Amino acid sequence: MRLENTAVVAHAKDDLRVEVLPEPTPSNAEAVIEIAYGGICGSDLHYWTHGAAGESILIDPLVLGHEVVGTVLTAAADGTGPAAGTRVAVHPNTPHAVEGIRSPEGRPNLAPASTYLGSAARHPHTDGAFARRVALPARMLRALPDNLSLRDAALVEPASVAWHAVSRAGEVAGKTVLVIGTGPIGALAVAVLKRAGAAHITAVDMHEKPLEIARELGAHATLHATDTEAISAVQADIVIESSGNWRGLASAVRGATRGGRVVMVGLLPSGEQPALISLAIVRELELMGSFRFNDEIDEVIAALADGSLVIAPAITHEYPVAEAAEAFAVALDSATSGKVLLAF
Repeated sequence: MRLENTAVVAHAKDDLRVEVLPEPTPSNAEAVIEIAYGGICGSDLHYWTHGAAGESILIDPLVLGHEVVGTVLTAAADGTGPAAGTRVAVHPNTPHAVEGIRSPEGRPNLAPASTYLGSAARHPHTDGAFARRVALPARMLRALPDNLSLRDAALVEPASVAWHAVSRAGEVAGKTVLVIGTGPIGALAVAVLKRAGAAHITAVDMHEKPLEIARELGAHATLHATDTEAISAVQADIVIESSGNWRGLASAVRGATRGGRVVMVGLLPSGEQPALISLAIVRELELMGSFRFNDEIDEVIAALADGSLVIAPAITHEYPVAEAAEAFAVALDSATSGKVLLAF
């Protein structure tokens, strides 16, 4: 007997519900996917705790979730995409151009009017995929190798964000690297850096649990975020700033060597933020943004399949979808959790 199409829906600030959706009705270019796992992301938490993620404000109820994997139940009617029975990861971005607004070719993550699964950036909102069965565009689907478990593949999307951030840093082999903030993205950046041959990786966080995960994923040393003197002494060639707050960015600037590069992947709140710009100038630091990802998802899947990228230690908890409220509460506590998965 088929289970009800249970989903996780944010209705407003502090109003997260587990409810039953109608069965999906795919268009010709969409496949129906039976979702196996979904990873809870910071944006999902923000919609729950604030009713908004940055400047994306909830107006209507929103099905959350963009870090999902599953199996194709019904292939797209137009013949595109994987066949029924194929296990897949999902690339949740849909790029859209806007006349008169320039964006570079080959970098669809920078298209000015992109939509993302589980996002209230536009209205109508773009529902996510935290549901047992969803209809998704076939172009979003990436077939998974047989030797890659769906549980590990649940991290493909956030690992792609980390991979993109590391790629923005340029050549990392043999370099000294500092990672500020080892929540799921920072921890996965450590794993990607290890695979890329970084000579020494120092991870920084406020809490011991994320630092423990960072060590499991390849960090050679860890520091508490309040130890600013030790952070400044690292003198890293490359810094990955993934804390998403101005104090973390200050630590990134202090911890970079002269002429170093700081990649900012942690999304700070909108509006003006304090920053050590004068120090960045006199050290000739390169400050680089990193936003989502492009085709790196294919490289991540290949690296997971061949065993060169190890990310499983980043998963700390798994809950059935019926216990989504508890799962979200655990994910919100960065002192005790890494990546929290929902099992559908």
